[in-house]
Amino acid sequence: MTQTAEESQSRYGFARNERVTSGTGLTYEYREVGAGQVPLLLLQHFRGNLDNWDPALVDELAVDRRVIAFDNAGVGSSSGNTPHNIEQMAIDAIEFVAAMDLDRIDVLGFSIGSFVAQEVALIRPDLIRRMTLASSAPKGAEGMHGWSEPVMNAVGKPGNNPDGYMAVFYTRTMSSRNSGRESLGRMTARANDRDAPTSWETRLAQYDAVCAWGEPDHSLLQRLSAIEIPVFVTGGDSDPMILPRYSYLLTGLLPNAELKVYPDAAHGFLFQHHEEFTADVRAFLAS
Repeated sequence: MTQTAEESQSRYGFARNERVTSGTGLTYEYREVGAGQVPLLLLQHFRGNLDNWDPALVDELAVDRRVIAFDNAGVGSSSGNTPHNIEQMAIDAIEFVAAMDLDRIDVLGFSIGSFVAQEVALIRPDLIRRMTLASSAPKGAEGMHGWSEPVMNAVGKPGNNPDGYMAVFYTRTMSSRNSGRESLGRMTARANDRDAPTSWETRLAQYDAVCAWGEPDHSLLQRLSAIEIPVFVTGGDSDPMILPRYSYLLTGLLPNAELKVYPDAAHGFLFQHHEEFTADVRAFLAS
């Protein structure tokens, strides 16, 4: 396989797709870069696969640590069926970690991946050392039962919708849109060995899980008091998909959390501000 000039500058952009089989027979597709004692596990957003991580973000996270991105059960090139609830997604993620023979991890969960991260921390409290939640919300929070019609029209319909993606992941300012186009360019630069696209069945199952997570039940908010590890809560100040108020709510409910909201940024704030975001995450993980 010939490496292009752009790929040669990105470790994640040219990382091999690898597979590991769990004890239950599921095969998980993953990529990894970097090295370090406590790996950082990436949990992906709604309908996302390995190709939807910005290589610039992953490369910067991997400067001083091992970073692992994977397709959860039924997503992309991984086998099995996508669960219709966050709890099973968390159990499948724990199964992947066990298959990789990892005893202790840090976690970065983005969007639906941040819901999964919370459940992993509750199910297996001794597994995660530190956790970053990007564009997140707690289970049972009022107003999270599904997404608005404009958001669903942008990212919830069959097929790819680049304009819709830009509208949800970036603001209308020139600087935000330019950052979005640059990020998309990096994500699509990989010409060979790309991941399998997420299926319509995965989209339906993941949205079922999101809606169940968002059924209003304030008693469920108390669950977060059991997550005692350090948590870095992050978000964009103009996110239309998971509103910024949920970042503040999470920070108040978690016993050991710090918060940062990035300016002029929507759902894709971590890609738009990838240099600042990764510096903040690396400092948090090293503290």
